[in-house]
Order: sequence, then structure tokens, then C-alpha cells
Amino acid sequence: MSNQFDQKSEAWSARFSEPVSDLVKRYTASVFFDNRLAQCDIDGSLAHAEMLAHQGIISLADYSDIQRGMQQIRDEITSGKFEWLLDLEDVHLNIEKRLTEIIGDAGKRLHTGRSRNDQVATDIRLYMRGAVDNIAGLLHALRLALLDLAEKNAEVILPGFTHMQVAQPITFGHHMLAYVEMFGRDAERMADCRKRINRLPLGAAALAGTTFPIDRERVAKTLGFDDVCRNSLDAVSDRDFAIEFCAAAALVMTHVSRMSEELVIWMSPRVGFIDIADRFCTGSSIMPQKKNPDVPELARGKTGRVNGHLMALLTLMKGQPLAYNKDNQEDKEPLFDTVDTVIDTLRIFADMAGGITVKPDAMRAAALQGYATATDLADYLVRKGLPFRDAHEAVAAAVRACEQKGCDLADLPLADLQGFSRLIEADVFGVLTLEGSVAARDHVGGTAPNQVRLAIARLRTEIK
Repeated sequence: MSNQFDQKSEAWSARFSEPVSDLVKRYTASVFFDNRLAQCDIDGSLAHAEMLAHQGIISLADYSDIQRGMQQIRDEITSGKFEWLLDLEDVHLNIEKRLTEIIGDAGKRLHTGRSRNDQVATDIRLYMRGAVDNIAGLLHALRLALLDLAEKNAEVILPGFTHMQVAQPITFGHHMLAYVEMFGRDAERMADCRKRINRLPLGAAALAGTTFPIDRERVAKTLGFDDVCRNSLDAVSDRDFAIEFCAAAALVMTHVSRMSEELVIWMSPRVGFIDIADRFCTGSSIMPQKKNPDVPELARGKTGRVNGHLMALLTLMKGQPLAYNKDNQEDKEPLFDTVDTVIDTLRIFADMAGGITVKPDAMRAAALQGYATATDLADYLVRKGLPFRDAHEAVAAAVRACEQKGCDLADLPLADLQGFSRLIEADVFGVLTLEGSVAARDHVGGTAPNQVRLAIARLRTEIK
């Protein structure tokens, strides 16, 4: 079988009496989506070959030839000259076939002591490690962009909402910092997920390990893995790390989607809190006046796509017995699409944050609607000695009176306010202003401009 690859394309061809049908080839092939693993496959193969040579399993001459051949293949792939063949099914066999064409029998010795089962598991982990590092950098950039936006608008007042009803005045800077916190947790999850990605499956072979005297720890060190997978069955069949990544990615996109929803609402002319730079918007084919926030709308939609990929992977794995099964080929497309979607979304959102124009007057006018300082009046009465529940009732009566008169609490004369509680004095008007309301919440996590600036300074030190 020394010329196996020259005779037939399949690595297992001697076992079968008839060729695989073209329909089955197309149905089972993965080469046209798993070829993005090519550079990882080469890196893993070179580390494996170095270990084989060090252990005396292959000769130094073979290792040298493998290095030379792999460099040529790497160059061919980078330049777009590499020919991917459907008959060779996947990225691994395509590269191995080309390596054998270039260096002969040394290329056939490369697969000693490994299987495509542990090979693909290693390739995916190498790929995912790079993807997580990329996403971590993009989360960092987005958080910095949001910090800049928050700092520019640390004193701008807008209504805070609960149940989509005006609740209390807050600062726009404080609002943006909520997303900085969310994306910070996303970065923590990615970093934690990376720890479990960064374990080496190679050496598990098909499922039981190998009879050759391999050194798995040496390969792990060469490839920058923190440890090796400790059970050969688990090493080749585990896709927890991919599911965990997709779960973390789904949370990233959930936070993006929540922000997108607010941007869409805020940009509506009926609200008019912000404008988004033209380069992130589109017009209408029929209505010339339209400026549509397509980027946040599409990001909101793509969140469902990423959530779906998480469900697909969970469903893929739920019924699989140990060890490797062909089902696992279906992990790559949802995983790859999740990576691409999250990376593209974070990149464009970091850019878009710098293209958001805040409209303070519209925000302030909205904050003056809905009696946003009602809680401040209740707190005022509590500080004067009234039990909170009684203060709550007194202010509720005052709000009803304002609704009948069509005015805000701050517009009521002192005498009218005193009709709701004898504890109210002239100093009440200081707490009924929007500025007074936000400034009073001057504690860690509060919306006061002073606290917003302190939080920004702290976050800039943490994020760097």
C-alpha cells in the first residue's frame, strides 16, 4: 500500500469493494467549509511531526521533508493556488495528499500515531483559540468606544424607563456604562471559555490512544496548550468547548441586540434622542425621506441566528454515544458562522459608536414628561420623617393633580404641594429638578455625573 494515494483517493480504499457514489461524496464532504482550518491543520501536523522525530518514530530526514512540504502547501493556500478536491473529503486528506505529492513517502509517515478524530479536534481548538482572542480584542475596542461616548455625555439627562414607562431621570453616560459592564462580562466569559478550549486532544488517536511512544505534553507545549485532554474517549468526542463558546457568543449578541433595540427606538423621529452616522444607515427605494438604522436592525436579527447555532450544537451532541461519530462534522458550519457573525458585528458596532450623535434637548424634554422626579419627592418626605408608604401615597395624589392640570410636579405652587403634606417646604424645588435628581444619586453605581466620571476612570484603568 505504499502508493495508496496514487491508486485511489480515499484513505480507507482497500477495505471496500466499490467506490463511494458521487452523491455520498457530496453529502459527506466537508472540505469546502472546513478548509478554513488549513493553517491550524498545518500547525498541528508540524508539532506532531516534530514530536515523532524527537521520539525516534520518524527520521529527522522525514521531519525535514515534512517541514519543507508544509511550507510549500502553506504558501499555496495563502496565494490561492491550492486545489481543494471534493474526492478527498476534508481539509486533512487534501493537505496530506498534496504533502505526499511534494515529498513522497515521508508525507505518508506523518499520520503515524494519530487519527483524523484527534486531528480535527485539535484543529478546531486551535481555530477557536484564535477566534476567542480576536473577539476579546473587539470587545475591548467596543467598550473603549462606549466609554468615549459616555464621557462626552456624562451630564446629559434622559428618562430612564421601566416597563417602557418613564421612571426616573438618568444620565446618558450612565446608560452607556451599563453596556460597558455587559460587554465586560462577555469578555470574562470568553476568557474563561478559552481555558477549556486550550487543552490538547492530539494523541488520543481514533479513541483509545496509540501504541507508539508519543509525548503528548511536548506537542501541547509546542502548540501553546495549557494541558492535554486526560481521557482519549473524551478527547475525540468532546464538543463542550464549542457549545460553551456559542453560549458565550449568544450572550454577546443578546447584549448587542438590546443595545440595537434602544438605538432603533431612540433614532425614530417620534423619539429623536440620537442620530446615527449616514454610513451605517440606508434609505428607501420608494420613500425619499427615509433614513433607516439598518446596522442595529440587522444585528438584532443576527442574534436569532447565533442563538439558533447554539441550539443546533446542543441538539447535535445530545444523543451521541462515545466516542467520535460522523455527526460531529456538523459542528463546524454553525460554529464558523457564529465566529464570523460575532466578529463582524462587534467590529461594526465599535465603529458605529463613534458615529452616534446625542440630542440633549430631546432627551431633556422627554425626561420632563411622566413625572420622573416623583420618587425624589417621596424620598424628600421620608427624610422629613414621613414613613415611605405614606410618602408614596402623598406623591401619588400629587401626580394625579398634575395630570388633571397638565403640568409637572415642579410646576405646582408651594401651597398646592403643601396640600399633600405639611412637611413640604420651599426647599422641595431643589429635589424636583432633573439635575437635582441625578446629582442626588451620588454613590457607587449611581447615575450622578460625578459617579459616571469616576466609573469611566476606573474602567479605563481596568480595560487599558
